[in-house]
Amino acid sequence: MLKCSIGGGMPVQRSVAERWLQATGCPLLEGYGLSETSPVLTCTPGDRDAWSGTIGLPLPSTEIVIRDEEDRDLPLGQAGEICARGPQVMPGYWNQPAETAKVMSADGFFRTGDIGVMENNGEVRIVDRKKDMILVSGFKVFPNEVEAVVASHPGVLECAVIGLPDERTGESVNLFVVRKDPALTADELRKFCATQLTHYKMPRRIEFRAELPKSNVGKILRRALRDEVCGPKTAAA
Repeated sequence: MLKCSIGGGMPVQRSVAERWLQATGCPLLEGYGLSETSPVLTCTPGDRDAWSGTIGLPLPSTEIVIRDEEDRDLPLGQAGEICARGPQVMPGYWNQPAETAKVMSADGFFRTGDIGVMENNGEVRIVDRKKDMILVSGFKVFPNEVEAVVASHPGVLECAVIGLPDERTGESVNLFVVRKDPALTADELRKFCATQLTHYKMPRRIEFRAELPKSNVGKILRRALRDEVCGPKTAAA
C-alpha cells in the first residue's frame, strides 16, 4: 500500500496533484529546496490527506523569511523573495566571492531567487521564479499562475509560459502547449483562459508543439524556450 508520495524539482500543479490522488489514493506532499541548500528547506506535513498548494513548513533548525529588494522582512501574506538560513545552507560559492555576494545577505540568509508568500500558519506558497516574472504594461504576471490554468484544461498534456519583448506592452505572455487532445485549438484555449485570467495575464501567442525542452530529470526549461525564440543574448537580458 502506497503511504507517502513527494513531489519536487518544480512546483506541483493542482491538476497533477488531483489526478495523482485519484489514481493512487495517496496525496502528494511537496518538498522545496535548491542545490545550494543540500537540498531541502521546507516540506508539507506528513499528516495531510490532500494537496495544499504550499511547500509546507521549514525543516528543523531552518529559518525562512520573505524579503523585498532591500532585504527587509515582509509581513505575512505579502509576496517577496524566499530567503533561508540554516545548517544545510551553503556559506558561499567556491572561490566566487562576487557571485556569493549576490545571493547571501549581510545576516547570512540565502536569497533563493523564488518569489513566495508566507501564510498565517507559517507555511510558504511559491509564486514563481523571480527571473521568470513577466511585466506587461507594468503589471506583474507569474508564469506558474497561467500554466496552472492552462494545465487544468482536459485537452492539455503539458505547457510552459514565457515572457517575450513586446513593443507596445514591454513584454507579452507567450504560451507553448503539448496537446493531449489533437483537436484542441488556440481559440478554445483563449476562451478557457479568459474565464480565469485577467486581461493582462492572457497569452498573446499560443504555439502547439510535439514536446517541450526539459532537463534530464524532466523539468520544463523556460529559458531554453526563450533562447530558441529570441536567441541567447535577448533571453539573458
